[in-house]
Amino acid sequence: MTHATQSAERAVTRDVASVEEIRRHFPALERVHRGNRVAYFDGPGGTQVPRAVVDAMKDYLFHHNANTHWLYPTSEETDALLLSARGVLADLLNATPDEIAFGLNMTTLTFHLARGLARAWREGDEIVVTELDHHANVAPWTAVAKEHGLVVRTVRMRPEDGRLDWRDLEEKIGSRTRLLAIGAASNAIGTVTDVRAAIELARTVNAVTFVDAVHYAPHALVDVQAIGCDFLACSAYKFYGPHVGVLYGRRELIERTDVPKLIPAPDTAPERLETGTQNHEGIVGAAAAVDFLAALHKGSLPRRHALQRTFEALHTRGDALLGRLWSGLANIDGVTLYGPQPGTPRAPTLSFTMEGRSTNDIAVALAAKGLFVSNGDFYAATVVERLGQAKDGLVRVGCSCYTSGEEVERLLEAVAELQSRG
Repeated sequence: MTHATQSAERAVTRDVASVEEIRRHFPALERVHRGNRVAYFDGPGGTQVPRAVVDAMKDYLFHHNANTHWLYPTSEETDALLLSARGVLADLLNATPDEIAFGLNMTTLTFHLARGLARAWREGDEIVVTELDHHANVAPWTAVAKEHGLVVRTVRMRPEDGRLDWRDLEEKIGSRTRLLAIGAASNAIGTVTDVRAAIELARTVNAVTFVDAVHYAPHALVDVQAIGCDFLACSAYKFYGPHVGVLYGRRELIERTDVPKLIPAPDTAPERLETGTQNHEGIVGAAAAVDFLAALHKGSLPRRHALQRTFEALHTRGDALLGRLWSGLANIDGVTLYGPQPGTPRAPTLSFTMEGRSTNDIAVALAAKGLFVSNGDFYAATVVERLGQAKDGLVRVGCSCYTSGEEVERLLEAVAELQSRG
């Protein structure tokens, strides 16, 4: 890293908690496995949780636990906390509280939304999905296509750089396109896609747009207004919260989408998208995760502005860690890296394979040294197949807000040692 680069990084990160300060919030980082302090590189599959999130959930369950919309204090407190959480998540996404719905997870929310949207489409109408996406943004749409006689058109991924074939995207969107379902970032190889440009294409044919931001939201501050999407989903457990799904939808679309629902259930946005009693403590925890991220900025800015500063700093740090990981792994004989090069639009997530070793063997060997990585296809099965690794999958390494440079060096040393053993 050059002196100029270091100076620029310090300028961006100086008002945000240091990695050392951030790490103190995460009890999981105290874990020791076989004599080694655990380093969690499994963030793309789910991050660790800070004390503040667990404290908020515990406080709700101990002191405010009730069902909603009744006329006694704990129920009224629950209503207020859920409304507050919608406001917090709205700040995260640059939306309004009545555009934020919650659910079990992104997959469940997407299946539910797909059923509602498809009721307005006709046989022969088309849905556009991509090879680069997690299957949670493919299977719900192919399911309703089967039920309603719709046509699914799939945009190709370029295996050589892990990006969408843009010309193919332009060709796939046509006069019968009713929906474009596209991911903002690949959970398998880190690719960040220009979803705003893709949505502009979809708008030319008046198609509805749905963005999977599950892997994007932990690494870049989402702005649904700038993106211009109709719907966007993310998951709190990818950005230091509990296992809760979050769905943004434009209010007018929420109001008119014919989702399956119980007759007595609320029929106004956003609650009409939510089925049954929600995970109240999880929703409170999701809001606490956003507030944790905002509080990493050391000033007294409004939440959205504080989040902007925090994400700028985390992005800068993540880029530096990714660059070191990429260059270090690239210099190890027998290691193959997948996805876009550093310095291009991407998240701090990379995947690799090692000649002569299965991904299971690699993951087990690294875990023995306290280095926790995930392996397989990560439900991005088409990506892994297109990369020629369907049989064994990939080893995935992700950097989170608590990832340190020392942990990266430990990982590189362990991979090099594993390769040297042949």
